[in-house]
Amino acid sequence: MTARPDQLTLLAADGSVTTEPLREPLAAVQPAAKPTAPLTERVVYAAAHVVPRAAADNTPGAPADLDWDATLAFRHHLWSWGLGVADAMDTAQRNMGLDPAATRELVTRSAREAQSVDGRLVVGVNTDDLPDAPATEQQVVDAYVGQLHHAEDTGAGVVLMASRHLARLARSDSDPASTYRRVYAAVLSRASAPVVLHWLGEAFDPALAGYFGATAGRADGGATGADTVLAVMGEAGDRVSGIKMSLLDARAETDLRARLPEGVRMFTGDDHHYVDLIAGDGTHHSDALLGAFAALGPVASAAVQALPDETAFRALLGPTEALSRHVFSAPVWHYKTGIAFLAWLNGHQPAFTMVGGLHAGRSLPHLSETVRLANACGALEDPALAAQRWHDLLALAGVAAPSTSSSVSSASSSAASAGRHGSAPDAAHLAGVVA
Repeated sequence: MTARPDQLTLLAADGSVTTEPLREPLAAVQPAAKPTAPLTERVVYAAAHVVPRAAADNTPGAPADLDWDATLAFRHHLWSWGLGVADAMDTAQRNMGLDPAATRELVTRSAREAQSVDGRLVVGVNTDDLPDAPATEQQVVDAYVGQLHHAEDTGAGVVLMASRHLARLARSDSDPASTYRRVYAAVLSRASAPVVLHWLGEAFDPALAGYFGATAGRADGGATGADTVLAVMGEAGDRVSGIKMSLLDARAETDLRARLPEGVRMFTGDDHHYVDLIAGDGTHHSDALLGAFAALGPVASAAVQALPDETAFRALLGPTEALSRHVFSAPVWHYKTGIAFLAWLNGHQPAFTMVGGLHAGRSLPHLSETVRLANACGALEDPALAAQRWHDLLALAGVAAPSTSSSVSSASSSAASAGRHGSAPDAAHLAGVVA
C-alpha cells in the first residue's frame, strides 16, 4: 500500500498508523523572501550539523568521514537566509563523533566558505584535543589556546566553549570559581579579537554539571555561576563580546542578561524558550545562537525580518517552539538526530545518516512526531519531498500506509513531475534512505 501524496502517515508508539493533511509551504519562506544581507534586527546564528559520506564507516568511534559538499552546502543555505553559522559546536557532534582532525578541517573549510559570501561565522573552541582524562590547569589553557589560534588564523569568530576538562578540574578545587577565573583569564589574554563565552547546561552534557558554579542563589553568600561569569567578563574587559547561554532556564538567562556589562550580547541557546527571549521584555532582548535554527532557518529568518512587528514575529516563530521542544526532549543530547533528520527531509543531505551512527538515536515514533510538528509549523521547506522521504523510511521499516486513490495535490503533483515523488518507492529510492 502507498501513502497519498497529500497526506502524512504517522506512527504511534503502540504501532498504530494515522494520517493527516500535508500543509502547503509558508509564503514567508519562499526563495523570493530571502534577505540580501545578514539579519540586523537580531544577531542570529544557527548551529549547523555535519553530513557524513553515505559510504563512510559511521560506526561509533570511527574517525568522522564527512561529505564536504553536502556539509558546506548546508552552511550556504543558512547564509542565504541571512543567518550566521555557528560551526564546530555541539550540533556538529563535538564530543559525540566529530574528532579533532575533522573539527580542524571543518573550521578551515567553513571559514573559507564564509569569506566567499561575506557570511557571519563563529566557531567553537574547546579542549577536546586532550584525552578524556583529568588534565592540569596548564594543559587546559594550552588546549584552549591551540584551538583559539587555529580559529583566529582562519579568520573565524570564536565561541569559547564549555570544557569537560575544565569542569572536572574545577570540581576538584576547593574554590571552583577561582579555577574558572584563572583559566579564562589566561586564555582570553591570548585572544586577538573579542570572543563569545559559552555556558552549556547538564541537560545537554551531564559532564558539565555545575559549570561556573551553582546557578541559583547560595545560602552561604558564595559566588553563583552568574557571579563567576560576570567576574570573568569584568577581568577580560573588551575581549568578551557576548555569552551563549544554554541552560534551558529562561529565568536564569533573563537574570544574567540584565546584569551584563555594556556592549556584551546575550545569545540565547535555549531551544525551549527562544521566542520570548528573542522578543525581549521591552528593556533587554536576547540575540540567538541555536541548534534549533539549523532546522528552522527559513522560518527563523522570516520571523526576525518581521521585527520590530512583534505580532508578526510571534505568528511565524511561535508555532516552531513545539517542534523544538520535541527535538530537544530528554535525553537532550540526542537532539542532533532530529536536526539531521529534518535536514534530510528538507533535501539538504542525500541520506538520513550521522557521524557515529547516531541517526539511530531516536525511535521511529519520535521521528513521526517530529514530522507532524514540522508540518504543523511550516518547517518543511518542500512538503512533498519531505513526505516522500518519510514514507520511504516507513516502508523500509515495514510500516504500511493506508491505501487510497485520492487525487494528488498541486504541490505534490509538481514534485512528482520533477521525479521527486513516485507512486511507490522503488529499490533505488529506498537504498538512499538510511546509509
